[in-house]
Amino acid sequence: MKASAISSLLNLKSFNFHNHTPNSLPFFSTPFLSVSSNPRHNYSSPSPIMAASFNSERARAPPPIHMPTPPLTKFKIGLCQLSVTPDKDRNIDHARNSIRDAASKGAHLVLLPEIWNSPYSNDSFPVYAEDIDAGGDASPSTAMLSELSRLLKITIVGGSIPERSEGRLYNTCCVFGTDGKLLAKHRKIHLFDIDIPGKITFIESKTLTAGETPTVVDTEVGRIGIGICYDIRFPELAMIYAARGAHLLCYPGAFNMTTGPLHWELLQRARATDNQLYVATCSPARDTGSGYVAWGHSTLVGPFGEVLATTEHEEAIIIAEIDYSMLEQRRTSLPVTKQRRGDLYQVVDFQRLNSQ
Repeated sequence: MKASAISSLLNLKSFNFHNHTPNSLPFFSTPFLSVSSNPRHNYSSPSPIMAASFNSERARAPPPIHMPTPPLTKFKIGLCQLSVTPDKDRNIDHARNSIRDAASKGAHLVLLPEIWNSPYSNDSFPVYAEDIDAGGDASPSTAMLSELSRLLKITIVGGSIPERSEGRLYNTCCVFGTDGKLLAKHRKIHLFDIDIPGKITFIESKTLTAGETPTVVDTEVGRIGIGICYDIRFPELAMIYAARGAHLLCYPGAFNMTTGPLHWELLQRARATDNQLYVATCSPARDTGSGYVAWGHSTLVGPFGEVLATTEHEEAIIIAEIDYSMLEQRRTSLPVTKQRRGDLYQVVDFQRLNSQ
């Protein structure tokens, strides 16, 4: 790679990472692609000596962070698949009751759906948007989440709500710790702009602004990477979260009746399998009378890509167990993290890179 190309990469806007000090800089001395012009080139499996030279650490730049020891090894997660109505106060009260219900069943972590306090539409986003940074009456949805996380002593990944900030609108997920404090705020990075003729057209960018920072947050139930719905389609984001030592990826989402049957479970299992992590998703319940009809099927997937718990499309609260001891077991049995070809490719985490 030419020096000018590397320089342009290093000048890109950095990513967001909560509560972590980065490691060392990566190496850029290895070419990203090499093609042999010899038709008789031998493409047989590499010898053990060659394999040792692959340097899997270089496949992620900076090198990956060792996954930290989580505060809890085993705990219960609650996925609250909620019905959403045009009545914002009703939606907040309903979410409050569902969180209490999940906590009463032993959940230490509760995950809510994407856009749970508002109908999912470009017309609704400006009307239901809240000023999260101002808090209080300016953001009744997050005020409720903060209060409940403190009272119930649980961690809440608060799905997402429309956020208003400095004249812009975002699709935003807030994470609250057991003391009620806001630990992280993730703005949806990849906006849902699609057009499938005869099926569905939705252009989020008509009203929403894309977030610019991936989010990893340390909580009392481990290190969590946050994405929102369409973010799950991008494996690079999940790989960066894994390289930052995440134990669990949480994706509040609202896949539709076209892409949901095809891709919703597939993508969850792929992200879990790619990175040998837990993946949790939470969708709104299906309402066939709404302008946007959600697929539902909130799910917890294990680090081998196995579906551990799921539901259909109706309202439901799923309580399932997460056992982090399985992460090391799976990674030992299938050591893909040690077999990446750092001599051939890299995924670059620009925030960590630029923070050196």
